Amino acid sequence: MHQRKNAATPRGVGVMCDFYASHALNAEIWDVENRRFIDFAAGIAVLNTGHRHPKLIAAMQEQLGKFTHTAYQIVPYASYVELAERINAVTPGAHAKKTTFFSTGAEAVENAVKIARAATGRSAVIAFSGAFHGRTMMGMALTGKVVPYKVGFGPFPAEVYHVPFPVELHGVSIEQSLAALQSLFKADVDPKRVAAIILEPVQGEGGFYAAPPAFMQALRKLCDEHGILLIVDEVQTGFARTGKLFAVEHSGVIPDLMTMAKSLAGGMPLSAVCGKAEIMDAAAPGGLGGTYAGNPLAVASALAVLEVIEEEQLVERANLLGNKLKQVLEGLRSEIPQIADIRGLGAMVAVEFMQPGTRQPDPEFTKKVQAEALKNGLLLLSCGVYSNAIRFLFPLTIEDKLMDEALAILSAAMRTVAAA
Repeated sequence: MHQRKNAATPRGVGVMCDFYASHALNAEIWDVENRRFIDFAAGIAVLNTGHRHPKLIAAMQEQLGKFTHTAYQIVPYASYVELAERINAVTPGAHAKKTTFFSTGAEAVENAVKIARAATGRSAVIAFSGAFHGRTMMGMALTGKVVPYKVGFGPFPAEVYHVPFPVELHGVSIEQSLAALQSLFKADVDPKRVAAIILEPVQGEGGFYAAPPAFMQALRKLCDEHGILLIVDEVQTGFARTGKLFAVEHSGVIPDLMTMAKSLAGGMPLSAVCGKAEIMDAAAPGGLGGTYAGNPLAVASALAVLEVIEEEQLVERANLLGNKLKQVLEGLRSEIPQIADIRGLGAMVAVEFMQPGTRQPDPEFTKKVQAEALKNGLLLLSCGVYSNAIRFLFPLTIEDKLMDEALAILSAAMRTVAAA
C-alpha cells in the first residue's frame, strides 16, 4: 500500500499515519490489519459526534433514497433552507441573519471575504500570526504560518495584513497586539480601506490559544469605530467543541460574519457562512455558490448533527471531558518538566512542551510523545507555530471507559518519553 500510495499520489499531501483505515465506530478506528486505535484526532475536529453516528447514517440513507444532487442554484430543496434557518437561530445574536453553504472551510473563508468586500466596498483584510484559514490562495494569504502551508506557493493576493495574536506565554500581550493594529493603520493601511478583520476565537493549527474576551471586545469596538466587519472563523471551534455551541460565545461578542465547517456535518463535506442579513445580501445573484455547495446528503447529516448535540447534551459533555483531561495533565506536571502550559476551553485542550530550564519550544519531545502514544493505540495531533503542542480532538460522544483507557495511554507515553 505504501508503494502504491507513493507511486499514485503526490508527496505534497502529507500523511501522518503509516496504516490504512478499514472501519471505525464512534471514537475507535481499525486498520486493514485489524489493529485498533483510539481516535483523538477525529479527522481534524470533524467528528464531534463520532464516527458513523446512527442518527447521521439514518438521515443520509433517507436522503440517498430521494436524490443526491441537483445543484441548489439550479433546483433548490427544502432541507438547505431548513438548515439555514437552524444555523440562523443557534448562532450568537438576536438580529436578522442569513446563511449560505459551501463544501470546505477554506471555501467558506474565501466567500466571507467576498461578502465583506461587497458589503463595504473596501478591499483590505487583516488576520493574525499563527492563524490557519485554509489552503486556497486567499486562505494561505490569511494564514499566519509559512511552513508548510505557504512555502513555495506565492505570490498571494494583495492587501492582506498580519498582526501578532495575543499569547502571553510567548510574550505578546493584549495591549501589544492592539498596539500593532494601530501601528498597521499608521504605517501600512488606512482603516477606511479595511473590509474585515478575521480571526479564530481559539486558534487551531496555531496552538489552541484562546483569544482573551477583553481582546475580542476591543476588536469589536475597533471594528465599529472604523466600519470594519468582524469575521469569526469557527471552522475548528464550532459545534460544542469548546463547551459552547460556538467559541465566540465565551467572549459575549457578536460577529458580523461567521465561517463554519468540520463538525457541522459530522464527516460530510459542508461549510457555511452566516452573518447579518443586510451584509449577507451584499453580493449580487450569482456571486455566491458552487456546484456541490450545500450537497443534500451533507445537509441531511448536518441537520442530524444539530439534533445529536442537543439530545446528547454535547455542549455540557465537552466541559466534563475537557475538565477530566486537564486534571490528568495537571497531575503530570510534577513528573514531566517539559510541560509548559495546559490550556483549553471545554474539550478544545492542548498541552505545550518546552525544554526544561530554557523555556524554548520542544517539538522533538512533542513528536516522541505522539509516536509513543500511536505505538500503543492512541492517535494524537500536534499543533502550534513551533509544532510543540499536542491538541486533543476526541469525539464528544466517546464512552467514559474508552476515555479512561486513552488517558492512561497518554500518561504512560509522556512518562516514557520524559524518562528517556
